[in-house]
Amino acid sequence: AVPFLIRLFPSLLTKFVYLNFLAFPFFVDFRRPELLVSNTINLYLTTEPGVTVGIWHTVPSSKGAEAQGKDQRWYEEALADAHPVIIYLHGNGGTR
Repeated sequence: AVPFLIRLFPSLLTKFVYLNFLAFPFFVDFRRPELLVSNTINLYLTTEPGVTVGIWHTVPSSKGAEAQGKDQRWYEEALADAHPVIIYLHGNGGTR
């Protein structure tokens, strides 16, 4: 019955392979990363029309004391300094 269902509904295969409908850990507000990770802010990046990607910007621990209580503008300016930026692509699970 499973091959027949996959043939009729190919989107089912995608759902079960990638499990992108699951959000783990449960009951966590990913718009408030400061509750989970120190010196982190939530941002959104529009990659193309209709596609918005949520991102977290975490400054290094060496800038942690300076980052306390700063707003989004400070974090955006911190991205423009001479330090390297590491991009971590977590996968397609729908969480960060």
